[in-house]
Amino acid sequence: MKKGDLVLHHIGIAIENIESGIEKLHELCSIDYQTPIIYDPNQRAHLCMLTTKDGVCIELVQGEIVKSYLKRNQKLYHMCYQTKDIEKTAERLVSDGAVQISEIQPAVLFEGRKVCFLMTEIGLIELLEGEL
Repeated sequence: MKKGDLVLHHIGIAIENIESGIEKLHELCSIDYQTPIIYDPNQRAHLCMLTTKDGVCIELVQGEIVKSYLKRNQKLYHMCYQTKDIEKTAERLVSDGAVQISEIQPAVLFEGRKVCFLMTEIGLIELLEGEL
């Protein structure tokens, strides 16, 4: 795997009330697709993915996991990058100085595809395994 072999998948937004966040996004931009709100016990969070008319994917995240972000009034929670091999990518990022803060595990929102979170110099990133 070469550096730069990651593709931006979505941005994660910390939200206190996911329903009001969905309403606000519908007011701000044209939404072409929206998943149902689901609960992921691994992340201890309610989640919803929305895709704008121009193809931007936004994940709304509500729950304990984002409370510290919200206390600091920080709404941008993470950037998610898709990778073909999550294990190799996580290892490379850790060797480059990132700190892996969650185990690689299946994600309910992504139909069981593997995810993990790492703290990097540019902030929190999520890796999502899948074909590029």
